[in-house]
Amino acid sequence: FFSCLSISSLCRVPAVPPLTFDPLPPSSGCRCNSCRDKKVKFTFRDIVKTSADMLFVEHIDMCQNINKPTHYTTEYDTNNLVVRRGQEFIIRVTFSRLLTQQDDFQLEFLIGPNPSHNKGSLVVVTFNTRHGGPWSGRVINMEGPSAVLGITPSPNAIVGKFRTYVAILVGGEMQRTKRDQSTDLYLLFNAWCPEDPVFLPNEEERREYVLNDMGIIYQGNASTVTPRSWMYGQFEKGILDACIYILDSSRMPIFNRGNVIKLVRKGSAMINSQDDNGVLVGNWSNDYSMGTRPTAWTGSVKILLKYANTGVPVCFAQCWVFAGVFNTFLRCFGIPSRVITNFSSAHDNTGNLKTDLIFNMDGTPDRRNTRDSIWNYHCWNEVNMVRYDLPPGYGGWQVVDATPQETSDGHYRCGPASVNAIKKGLLCHPFDAGFVLLRLVNSDVVFLKRDKYGTLTPFKVDTTHVGQALYTKAVGSNAPVNVTQTYKYPEGSPEDEATMLRAEEFGCERDHSDVPAGQVAVKIIAEPVTLLLLSPLITHLTRSTERPLFLCCAAEKKVPLTVSAQEYMPRLSSQLSLHVVVTAQFGGQSVADSKVIELMTPKLLITVKPKRVGQDMFVTVSFTNVLQIPLENVTVCLDGAGLTELRTHFYAIIPPQGSISWQETIRPRLSGVRVFIAILYCEALPYVSNLLNPLPLGLSSRTLKYEFGVLSILPDYYF
Repeated sequence: FFSCLSISSLCRVPAVPPLTFDPLPPSSGCRCNSCRDKKVKFTFRDIVKTSADMLFVEHIDMCQNINKPTHYTTEYDTNNLVVRRGQEFIIRVTFSRLLTQQDDFQLEFLIGPNPSHNKGSLVVVTFNTRHGGPWSGRVINMEGPSAVLGITPSPNAIVGKFRTYVAILVGGEMQRTKRDQSTDLYLLFNAWCPEDPVFLPNEEERREYVLNDMGIIYQGNASTVTPRSWMYGQFEKGILDACIYILDSSRMPIFNRGNVIKLVRKGSAMINSQDDNGVLVGNWSNDYSMGTRPTAWTGSVKILLKYANTGVPVCFAQCWVFAGVFNTFLRCFGIPSRVITNFSSAHDNTGNLKTDLIFNMDGTPDRRNTRDSIWNYHCWNEVNMVRYDLPPGYGGWQVVDATPQETSDGHYRCGPASVNAIKKGLLCHPFDAGFVLLRLVNSDVVFLKRDKYGTLTPFKVDTTHVGQALYTKAVGSNAPVNVTQTYKYPEGSPEDEATMLRAEEFGCERDHSDVPAGQVAVKIIAEPVTLLLLSPLITHLTRSTERPLFLCCAAEKKVPLTVSAQEYMPRLSSQLSLHVVVTAQFGGQSVADSKVIELMTPKLLITVKPKRVGQDMFVTVSFTNVLQIPLENVTVCLDGAGLTELRTHFYAIIPPQGSISWQETIRPRLSGVRVFIAILYCEALPYVSNLLNPLPLGLSSRTLKYEFGVLSILPDYYF
């Protein structure tokens, strides 16, 4: 401090008696001749400013009680402020004294390891005429030494976790406050901001597709649609940090994280672990001994926290698990999203408009030579955004798929692909519109018979089987909504024909086989029961049966087929379904049909005694084994967003007609209509769930109705 002072620049204040200090000894570090040979004279005013003159920051208040409700982020279970870009939030800064016209300060927001002005990762906000960064600031009010400041992030700002500093101009330099983790803030996409590309104008849709932390994923087939509850849990503790960790693990550049197209595309790749050490490992083998069976998950929270804590991909997942976790990732960042289920979804490996199913000469499926497949259903996600990279009219809902099927730009991912572009057959628009149209939604199913020479001859073409129906959860309700018309025109309509012709113009081969009308036809009739299936229709046959039939002209005959429990129980996959393929031959004609038969399972029952937020409540899960076989090594799970973390209970055996009852004490964190999810699984019953209540979401929190796991929690201030 005293080592190198200039005499000529310090002794110029006659009103204050000068103070004389002895020169510093050589050991002090200063070795200049001036300090060795002369005494240094300067005034007390030049050395010390009184505390009344000094300006420094005493406290920074992030005003969470004000900001979170206006930004719809109250439910995030974090100690830090969470706000949305393109919308003003306020900060109260308390200084050491009243501000004057000569005082100059600024707020600084930093993100990432190497923040930079030109990359948007170091943002300066000023509150005078001096130019700052892309975020705007204003002084809302002065309350003594406290300044209430309004900050509005740009609507295209980087999303993630920012560090907050106050910098004050002192002696020509900006003095920054020390690092304080309590002033860190999370910045999200904003579906309420018209300038944000994810803007959604309808308030009910925003509450459904951004704020709803519980969801319904539809399974089964087009004729019998069954809901499966899924806890997205985007507001649960640690989930926001886990989603940021996913981006960090992908090494996605910080400056790209404000671009919603790039972010969802990166997320689509990272939710699966096929080639980038992502979140989930897919498994369709029915061998889950090295991890958790896909049917055992109740939601996304445990998966994401496990991945964030270990950095190791989580085992195992199938399409609805990929879609459920991806939906949590998207909603957590504030991106409007929903899960879509496509019933009868094709996977064509040749990139054309045909799905080829090959049969042997005797009519049995040729599994060895069949490369294409049809799934009873497949789940993906849609995100809502403006597509500035496409012509007008192709924004809105976009398909994104995290299930690893095909590579896109070198990674297993899909989308975002404009739903409008898919419907019109415009496969030239990025990203992966051709894959969605050709393989998943609008492919023709061609049945081929292989003769003894290996020649394939088509004997049936079904243009309506693939993409029979597409469903998603309704806004504010657990009911399904059919969105098929957003993906495709009615089959055989002029518009549909124009779409297929346009797809052919982009180089996609379409089937034009001339298959003559046959003299006989075959159809499978079966009663649908429970709906859970995710396996190719031609790959799991329980047994092969052959019967001769004698038909008169214009006659119809029904042939019953009985499969006993002893036959199918040892061969059931995790989906609890039977796959039936029937082929018939008459002269030189071959006909075929296939159907999936779902098997009924018993249900869990949940009873609750609701209380207020912060008070204990009692939840009882009960189950009766109505089967004629004992259930061994049974696990029961209980979960609920805003209610409890995942809880499990183990039973070594439940005998036939035996019952269990498990009670837990739970203290709810959030008020309003909440949903419990309970599942049971073991080797014999891979998935048993609680019944879903048809009560719509948004039920008043002042009613105490509860039934089958859906209940209303009173706020702690309600009397």
